[in-house]
Amino acid sequence: MAASAAKAVFDVVVIGGGPAGATTATLLAQRGFSVAVLEKDRHPRFHIGESLLPANLALLDTLGVGEQVRVIGMPKWGAEFVSPWHANKSQTFEFAEAWDKSMPMAYQVRRSEFDQILLRNAAVKGATVVEGCTVRDVQFNPGGDGATIAAEHDDGNRSSWQARYVVDASGRDTFLGGRFKAKHRNPKHNSASMFAHFRGATRGEGKAAGNITIFWFDHGWFWFIPLADGTTSVGAVAWPYYFKTRQKPLADFFADTIAQSPELSARLQHATRVTDVEATGNFSYTCDRTHGPGYLMIGDAYAFIDPVFSSGVMLAMQGAFAAADALTTSLRDPKAEAKAMAAFDRAMRHGPREFSWFIYRVNHPTMRDLFMAPRNIFRVKEALLSVLAGDIFGTTPIWGSVRVLKAIFYISALRRLGRSLKARALRKRQIHPETLPDGVGS
Repeated sequence: MAASAAKAVFDVVVIGGGPAGATTATLLAQRGFSVAVLEKDRHPRFHIGESLLPANLALLDTLGVGEQVRVIGMPKWGAEFVSPWHANKSQTFEFAEAWDKSMPMAYQVRRSEFDQILLRNAAVKGATVVEGCTVRDVQFNPGGDGATIAAEHDDGNRSSWQARYVVDASGRDTFLGGRFKAKHRNPKHNSASMFAHFRGATRGEGKAAGNITIFWFDHGWFWFIPLADGTTSVGAVAWPYYFKTRQKPLADFFADTIAQSPELSARLQHATRVTDVEATGNFSYTCDRTHGPGYLMIGDAYAFIDPVFSSGVMLAMQGAFAAADALTTSLRDPKAEAKAMAAFDRAMRHGPREFSWFIYRVNHPTMRDLFMAPRNIFRVKEALLSVLAGDIFGTTPIWGSVRVLKAIFYISALRRLGRSLKARALRKRQIHPETLPDGVGS
């Protein structure tokens, strides 16, 4: 593969074979373009981010893998939020109550299986897929007229690839973002995470068995994601100052952190951890561009925001659809490239912007009040559920109600100004950049 690929010229070379890269490659191959995917790992491989959104399902059907994902998936009909500061403790949102009633559920998936399905599908649809292949360098031709990509294979061989366009779907490696010094810490958010899988956790009953649960605690929040094979993904997302307090092995620190949530601890009382505890830091960042001469950035290679609303895979795949459309236009009609890339840029920025407003405020006491006692005045609950479902790219007319919801938040925050000022001061401390201890990641 390496020897023949070294002589090949592709319309597009995609760096990375996760959901963003595999989706882009599949769509372009279906449209008749020559496309190669260079993936550094070999699938299946472990990855977090197991919770899909209802808006994912139509995309999966378009790619032709919807049924395969249903086979491996745990049905997810809603999301539960658990607050230690509210008398009712728990509030469940069902996607069937969103504005668009045609997207009532999603799936929880083991990412090793899900990502493999997407990558194998890209190969079936005609893309050249090379695993165990790490991109080392990209040299763009003058004026952005194509690029030469240098790669190293896990057997030590090297290869050179030529392409008219490069798509950076390298995830948190942010290959081009790092090269161009375009990646920047998000000044409005800053968090880190630790996580593991458990067996024997207590789940909800009936349809609620597959719901994702978010547990708030003093230093951030936990996720609880049931998988179809009986394991449950559990993670803690907290502020860097909290991770700096760690003075014991990561597994012990994780256990102590879980103990801070009585509700989560009860769910895990009879559970056994079946994977090592892993951690990652620098959770929230963005690049200052989505594209440039001869390249596009999509998925986590462009930006990553806090995963509290499980938006990662959906934004990666939506970005891939937008990238495929922009590249289709640009490859077939180079004179239309500027307009196509401008539309791609708007699509890429839209998702993170809309989710971020809620993410930046999800730990604010006023926002917690709204989540724990939702009202549907002016259809604001339906609009919120549409956002939680990922229904923010289509024609569902939610935006007037979203604006009303934001107004309710601001008015409610002003009514309890003292509490809001304290929350603002706390958030300033929370988002202050910190150097994380060894073992958390970078």
